[in-house]
Amino acid sequence: MSPELRSEMRPAGGYGFFRSHNHNHNHNHNHNHNHNHSRGFGLPAAIFVITVLALVIAAMAAISQRSSESVALQIQSQRAFYAAESGIQIGLNLLLPPDGSAGRSCATSPFYSHTFSSSDPDSSGLNNCSVSVNCRSVVDGSQTFYFLNSAGSCGSGADQARRQLEVMAQ
Repeated sequence: MSPELRSEMRPAGGYGFFRSHNHNHNHNHNHNHNHNHSRGFGLPAAIFVITVLALVIAAMAAISQRSSESVALQIQSQRAFYAAESGIQIGLNLLLPPDGSAGRSCATSPFYSHTFSSSDPDSSGLNNCSVSVNCRSVVDGSQTFYFLNSAGSCGSGADQARRQLEVMAQ
């Protein structure tokens, strides 16, 4: 070490570490500039990383939200299908009773309709769903064909799902 540099070194904090106090600005200008430049790079890099992570988290939350909404609508659609299917089954029993008695006239409008509620213990899975069944008959020679159309609906607003089924009975 040169004698002039050694004379400018002083103990810092009493731990044996030395700090250089060189007053020659031309000599250390590049060294201080690089040191300050690398020190100032940490904050922008940290902000960039935090921003990217926040964007990734926001995108994942949006995807998760859409997925949840899609699953909820699928469930409503399945419930609407079961409501329509229940309407068909009840409609067939009303039209052609299993005991052979005279059935309900197909001209009745609506042929059958029902709103399922939580007070009905047999239909708790269809709570807040409704069904409406219409009947039409077609006579072909000596045969009568019955067409039952059942529309099931569950939910409301953006979460509403509707399913429609039709069967033919003879």
